[in-house]
Amino acid sequence: MSINRRKFLATTAAAAAATSVFRPAIAQTKKLRFAVGPLLPNPEDTKKAFGPVFAHIAKELGADFELSATTDWAGMAVAMGGGQLDLAWMGPWGYIIANNATGCQAVATVKYDEKLTYQAIIIARPDLKVTKFPDDTKDKSISFADVGSTSGWLIPTFYAKEVWKIDPKAFWKYSDGATHGANEIAVSSGQVDMATDFDRNRNAMIASGQVKEDSNKIIWTSDPLPNDAIAVPANASAEMSSKVQAILTAITVEQAKLLLPNRYTGFVAATHASYRLIENAGISVGKIKAKV
Repeated sequence: MSINRRKFLATTAAAAAATSVFRPAIAQTKKLRFAVGPLLPNPEDTKKAFGPVFAHIAKELGADFELSATTDWAGMAVAMGGGQLDLAWMGPWGYIIANNATGCQAVATVKYDEKLTYQAIIIARPDLKVTKFPDDTKDKSISFADVGSTSGWLIPTFYAKEVWKIDPKAFWKYSDGATHGANEIAVSSGQVDMATDFDRNRNAMIASGQVKEDSNKIIWTSDPLPNDAIAVPANASAEMSSKVQAILTAITVEQAKLLLPNRYTGFVAATHASYRLIENAGISVGKIKAKV
């Protein structure tokens, strides 16, 4: 299954004329459509790493499934809106974008080292002298992640506007659209001076040998942010939502060692309110509208 925004845009008119088709897939077919965002450097690695937990969900639901790994977070919001997904592992901001556009709902938050939060970071070349951030980095090159990324785009953009009082596109030699893995590699190889990332990804890439710990350094860290959401579409039945939530929250730490990538330890129940902090940041930077 291929998920991309161009495909969705090309079929939007047809989809709008046939919205009655988009009922919960479990009511129509036993093959469920799952997706996971760009959590690892490439889709193949992501599907391999996260496939077991989706296989577990499908087995518990008594259904077959197909799994897609998207190359950007915003793509899943588009897919949700096009009725192409029955369940998605979304970054916090990707979830808020999708919720704002389609009404999809979070049913669980993943735990990492038994924690429910993580932090956005900005990394830099080891030799870049930064005594005061962001002042000492003016006119340096920086790579942001794609606009659907929480830690790689939304949070640094929010801080730039509300805290640092700068326009990142004017203050730095700015680019965006990269994956987190690509950002780590770009800084480590000297292609850019700085890049956005999140602490878990940097730790994982160091642990796997993809980058060396001393090949870049952290020069800024955000406040804690809620971990990734597991979301179902707005038209999912209450039964489907409850079943998925129960399956995920029943996964023990020991089971997580078999079903999830290293250091992910399970799930807790979540609702939309669990991601209100991210929603408020999105409203602040003008990328979503406040709901009346």
